[in-house]
Amino acid sequence: EGQLVESGGGSVQAGGSLRLACAASGLTFEAYAIGWFRQAPGKEREGISCISSTLATEYISPVKGRFTISRDNAKNTVYLQMNNLKPEDTATYFCGAIWTFEAGWCTLRDAMDFWGKGTLVTVSS
Repeated sequence: EGQLVESGGGSVQAGGSLRLACAASGLTFEAYAIGWFRQAPGKEREGISCISSTLATEYISPVKGRFTISRDNAKNTVYLQMNNLKPEDTATYFCGAIWTFEAGWCTLRDAMDFWGKGTLVTVSS
């Protein structure tokens, strides 16, 4: 059974940076696309970025240019570098993994095979 564990959340002031990590175990990491999602209080969970096993990436507009997703297949870990954080980025951040036979594919859809439990990011103004 695959497991994902997020880390790196915390409290920062607007304009600050955080680096989240998603460590995977119990799955063939290279066969999975990984996505980062977030859920703000009172809102639905949304996909914000994803990365394929061949390092193809996608971002939603609000984070493009500020967030960078990366992947280290040797460490079974995906990272999300978040710069110039804004109060509206406050949310619990989750990573998800979805199996795919298309190495260059990833998705922002909320349809992952495995989920982490999340890490809280709080950005104050």
